[in-house]
Parts: sequence; C-alpha cells; structure tokens
Amino acid sequence: MGKRNNTGQITIKNRKAEFEYFLVSKLTAGIVLSGTEIKSIRAGKATITDAYCSFTNNELWVHNMHVSEYSHGSYNNHIPKQDRKLLLQKKEIKKLLIKLNERGFTIIPTTLWINENGLAKLDIALAKGKKMYDKRNSIKEKDNRRDNLREDE
Repeated sequence: MGKRNNTGQITIKNRKAEFEYFLVSKLTAGIVLSGTEIKSIRAGKATITDAYCSFTNNELWVHNMHVSEYSHGSYNNHIPKQDRKLLLQKKEIKKLLIKLNERGFTIIPTTLWINENGLAKLDIALAKGKKMYDKRNSIKEKDNRRDNLREDE
C-alpha cells in the first residue's frame, strides 16, 4: 500500500524490483487514468509489485497494476487490474523499443507517485533479470550494510 512522504505526497514502491532485476535506466511516465482510479491512488490503494510494461501498437502499457476500487464510486467504478496506457515522448518510446529487442531486457514499474500538480506518475526502469547467484550476492551485500550500520551506532 501507499506511503506518504514528508510533503504529504503519496508514494507506492515496487520493493521486489531491485531484488529481482538489475535496473539499467529509469524514466518517468504519465498514466491515463479514470476519475475513480486517481482517487484510489491518492488514498494509497494501489500496488505495483507484480506489474510489468509492454508495447502494443507502439504504445507503452502497464499490465497487472492493481488499483483498488474507490470506496465512494458507484456504478462508475473501474476494473482493478485493467491495462493502463503510459504517456512518454516518441524519442523515449523509440529508445525503449530498441533496447527491448536485445535479449533479456524488460520494462518494470518501480514507483507510483503523485506530483505537485496532482497528476499520477509512474517511474519505470529498463531492467535485466538477475540469476539466483546474483540474488544471493544482493542479500549478502544488504546484510553487510546492515551490520556496518549497527557497528557504527
């Protein structure tokens, strides 16, 4: 679920992303949302843990992003796991298409947040999957960092 930062803005993170993938490059994209979807996101009722992005007709779409139904939405409520279109510039889309043709690359969402104008933004990353031994190294590095912080205190 969402977490509010010190300015009161909502931030929803994909904590599994850095563990499962090497994040090569990051971009910020806008999202096409309906009224009840943005209200649910502002309430922090969204998850992007299992979400991924793909291209359809040279347009980038996010799949499997769960936005809970709005509590006060009537028959106008949205479908929680529907595909949502991402808004990027054409040159950014071309760069991503070229990189996706290389073997092993995928696009995953890392952070969903609301900007100062009240618009929902999705930070996406071009990522390459980690092997099991890479994940073990990540765990080892994380434990070492935690131990060093404890020793410093």
